[in-house]
Amino acid sequence: MTMRLNRRAFIGTMGAALLAGRRGEAASISRLGAQLYTVRAELAKDFDGTLAKVAAAGYAEVEFAGYFNRSPHEVRDVLKRVKLKAPSAHIGYDSLTGDKWARAIEAARTIGHTYLVNAWVDEPIRNQPDAWKRIADTYNQAAAVSKKAGIQFAYHNHNFEFAPREDLGGKLPFDFLLETLDPSLVKIELDLCWTAAAGKDPVEYFQRYPGRFPMVHVKGLRKVPATGAATPIDRVLPEITDVGHDDVIDWKRIFAQSKAAGIKHYFLEHDVPKQPIESLKASHDYVAGLKF
Repeated sequence: MTMRLNRRAFIGTMGAALLAGRRGEAASISRLGAQLYTVRAELAKDFDGTLAKVAAAGYAEVEFAGYFNRSPHEVRDVLKRVKLKAPSAHIGYDSLTGDKWARAIEAARTIGHTYLVNAWVDEPIRNQPDAWKRIADTYNQAAAVSKKAGIQFAYHNHNFEFAPREDLGGKLPFDFLLETLDPSLVKIELDLCWTAAAGKDPVEYFQRYPGRFPMVHVKGLRKVPATGAATPIDRVLPEITDVGHDDVIDWKRIFAQSKAAGIKHYFLEHDVPKQPIESLKASHDYVAGLKF
């Protein structure tokens, strides 16, 4: 009996030591995704070949921003051939109701998406009085429908959501959404670059709203505009760069909070790359080699 107890104590001590050692090890991201908006021009010319090149650049996942006239079955089949998963796709705001939304959900199920994301609301719509209240209602309603089909709905931000609105009592639209959207229905795909470009700290949001951010967009930024969220998008675009290359964003600090944020998918992107595949490769290699 004494020998058994000693052996158990020894095994327990060794196990605790191993766990402590693991906790001290630097973390990394083993599975990276590419936002296909980066290669939109290439997909239009050679859909299958471009997806193969994205896979060859080291990516395991992709997020769609349009299917380029391919049917859901065609998209599913080419993904299988090039050994890519597509957990997510972006969809237009005008597709979140009625038959359009039903068709989008069915396409998502065929392709294998588990998320559908609205990434943009046109300026004439969002500038209307009380627009964000109606947008939040639309998101909650769309998400309730998609949830029944096993598809998680999410919203992706830019910088304009961080500019205060009079019709929200001076509140930021992004804060209003997080307070108003049903967290069991609507998740957030936080674009870390656009958040930083607005002069906001992603880590602050991770701490305030833990678990709300299962997906993030990862792209570099050369400098934060002096006018923050008030900066027109087309004036921010020239400052976007490959991740980790002439880049002011502290990725180690952000990724160290991944567990608290609830991040499951990291989609690397460049909105205006000169050489799209090379850009995705450079960003992939930087993030894959990052320890935090």
